[in-house]
Amino acid sequence: MNQLPTESNYRWYILILGALTDALALAMPSMCISVLSKEIATDLGLDLVQVGFIWGIGALPGIVATLMGGVVGDRFGPKRILIMACFLSGLAGALRGLSTNFITLAATIFLFGLLAPIVPINVFKACGLWFPPHQRGLANGVISMGMALGFMLGSMLSATWLSPVLGGWRNVLIFYGILATLLSIPWYFARMAPQAVAAKGLPPVSMRKNIAYVARIKKLWLLGWTILGISGCIQGMLGYLPLYLRGAGWPEASADGAASTFHLVSMICVVPIALLSDRLRTRKKIVLVAGLMIIAGIGWLSVAAGGTVWVAVVLAGMVRDGFMAVFVTMIVETKGVGTLYAGTATGFVMIFSGIGNLFAPSLGNSLAQVAPGFPFVFWAGLALFGYMGLCLAKEETIVREPIAQPSPQVG
Repeated sequence: MNQLPTESNYRWYILILGALTDALALAMPSMCISVLSKEIATDLGLDLVQVGFIWGIGALPGIVATLMGGVVGDRFGPKRILIMACFLSGLAGALRGLSTNFITLAATIFLFGLLAPIVPINVFKACGLWFPPHQRGLANGVISMGMALGFMLGSMLSATWLSPVLGGWRNVLIFYGILATLLSIPWYFARMAPQAVAAKGLPPVSMRKNIAYVARIKKLWLLGWTILGISGCIQGMLGYLPLYLRGAGWPEASADGAASTFHLVSMICVVPIALLSDRLRTRKKIVLVAGLMIIAGIGWLSVAAGGTVWVAVVLAGMVRDGFMAVFVTMIVETKGVGTLYAGTATGFVMIFSGIGNLFAPSLGNSLAQVAPGFPFVFWAGLALFGYMGLCLAKEETIVREPIAQPSPQVG
């Protein structure tokens, strides 16, 4: 029998598995809908309004799913929840490919949106249990890099490569669903985190009390205020940018390439940004700078033309996932949260992200009637609104602590 790796080495396996899980179970299956929308609309006879509804409906159940995913992760452990979430969200994602009309497609996307957000919350929780505070920024950066990779590949490959190879949009969605369900296998065989092993035998925590407890932490409300503005801004921009550039006369490949570039530079920069927050022992200063870059880049898109569009996209994109990685670390490191309440606290804050993602795209798009570039002004203003909450949030001290070294165990 091969000897099990040390705890120190094994946590990197968990981190890589978590990053791949986010990419394959959430990011690619979610992003593919936007680039496959034209093919889906033609096959099912959908109009533009219905296509917009399909793009946004998945965010509605996510408002509840993020909180409940975090709560059950704290209650039963992230490993168990990830096994079920990968399997069930994969089935729901595959069901989208069996849709026969607008109603069935909306229903299956709603179901997918109810299950898939449980995955990233518990990936953050799982890796947070394995890594000490002074390395959590790096760990969350790698997880966010996986998410960025999934977004980029989903937008680049789903319509132009996978759909022709697999025989249409239906088979692409089924393919992604199969990948997600298969990810439940490595999570089943993964070892428990050191803290989870140590906590065995303790009385179960109350989910209701966990929610009530984190809801009394003022800083979490400020972070929720922040992510409502920032996330809503980015969600709206990503859905509108390709349409805006096509309307400005850009070739279809270049217009779609702008969104892919946004994800590419985000993926390249996320780990250095997260690592910098570890090295400088500060989270707030990093996200303050990143937030300003997002506001400036998306606001600039309202007047950018030609080559300056790419500069604005890169300015905002290079810090998008870096912002999220450090931001989630801020949630866990909030006084009174820690790894014990990490899932519940992250889910609580991400409720506000779901609210922003739900209303920001439609409100911003409606302002295109005023001027094509005006939606970017609205979204930049929304991000600035969220930035105010970030300014009020207190910085926490990052300390070094050793990782517990229990005996190797599977379960």
